[in-house]
Amino acid sequence: MKWLWHAALAAGLMAVAFNCAAADFAFESIHGKQVRLSDYRGKWVLVNFWATWCPPCREEMPDLVKLYRAHKDRDLVVIGIAMEDSPGKVARYVRNHHIPYPIVLGDTRLAEEQIGTVEALPTSYLYDPTGRLRSYQQGTITRESVETYIKSRSSGS
Repeated sequence: MKWLWHAALAAGLMAVAFNCAAADFAFESIHGKQVRLSDYRGKWVLVNFWATWCPPCREEMPDLVKLYRAHKDRDLVVIGIAMEDSPGKVARYVRNHHIPYPIVLGDTRLAEEQIGTVEALPTSYLYDPTGRLRSYQQGTITRESVETYIKSRSSGS
């Protein structure tokens, strides 16, 4: 696989272009439903690894909620992958914080097998509408950084 590094955006989103299509991933949501990358073809997909005990994860979540609400019916979805052992704790957190986007349960092994390495939380992967992995960010992201990145890719920059 050939890696091509782009300049990081002001907000820190590291952009990586890949020349092959992403393998489809499948995780189980906290509601028992399968969530697959292929379910969202035609939209950008932001996959965000997080945990309830992670302060930076909790800090970025309101921005991810705003991002999801602004784009879900048009061009982008967010999928949160909770790196936790307690589905009940995750479900309570999601309910108490009114997180509207799909939350799935994950672990290090599943992440590495299906998406990529998660060495720190939060970690985010961004897929384009064809399912190709286009960006990776270890650490917090913002709504603005994601929107800026997508706009730059959509305009052919």
